[in-house]
Amino acid sequence: MSEDAFARHRALLFTVAYEMLSSASDAEDVVQETWLRWAGVDQAEVRDPRAYLVRTVTRQALNRLRTQARRREDYVGEWLPEPLLTSPDVAADLELADSVSMAMLTVLETLGPTERAVFVLREVFETPYEEIAEAIGKSPAAVRQIAHRARDHVAARRPRMPVTTAEQQDAVQRFLTAIRDGDLQGLLNVLAPDVVAVADGGGLVAAARRPIEGAERVAAFLLTGSRAAGDFELQAVWLNGSPAIRIDIGGQLDTAVSVVVENGRINRLYAIRNPNKLAGLDAVTSISRS
Repeated sequence: MSEDAFARHRALLFTVAYEMLSSASDAEDVVQETWLRWAGVDQAEVRDPRAYLVRTVTRQALNRLRTQARRREDYVGEWLPEPLLTSPDVAADLELADSVSMAMLTVLETLGPTERAVFVLREVFETPYEEIAEAIGKSPAAVRQIAHRARDHVAARRPRMPVTTAEQQDAVQRFLTAIRDGDLQGLLNVLAPDVVAVADGGGLVAAARRPIEGAERVAAFLLTGSRAAGDFELQAVWLNGSPAIRIDIGGQLDTAVSVVVENGRINRLYAIRNPNKLAGLDAVTSISRS
């Protein structure tokens, strides 16, 4: 019975942990820790297994989130979330796709641990304030105030223009064609004039240490890199609920690229090259809000 309840909510628990931690590997660890605690309780005493499990995974994720902050102080170069390979149907749930998008996760990184937990539980999973209060050890009134501040903080920083999946796919395909053809003008046509490219190599592989800004600089950087790569292959994939790009060099996964599209053009490129963050991209990850 306990295993059935845990299995039924496992995708939800992973999604909560991932949105709090921006790391699939850390989220998996937290889910396993939650299972160990679940297996050790008397399920007959648990009136609401889902609430109990969400509360437990939240506490474990909060503990790990606080230690993560210290680790990232020593991170080499730009830090980006760990990408997820997702199925195309995730895009049909607009709120879920938005909540796990690279753009949203980078915004959530600017929140403190408690604010992030409250925002994720309330805005993404519609958890009652009373349950959130129990999970983070604060009063419902305090949780309401934290939720309000976090909501305003995120609203001021998240992408403002709604975009359809079709528009995203079109921009990704134009980008792929331009890179494959070495077409500078075609690349400039699909990049917004104020595009920003951020790369994460973690000090393990070559990557720009700082964001590259402006269409001409970004286009030149991309085309120079593609020529230097030699035997490379580009393909469209689904990362974090949105159309994205996978780059293989010499037959091996080298880079995962997520994009933000506004007005038909790419205005953000997130290139994850840290091999430790690419290890999980060989299989689709199941995520859920229920």
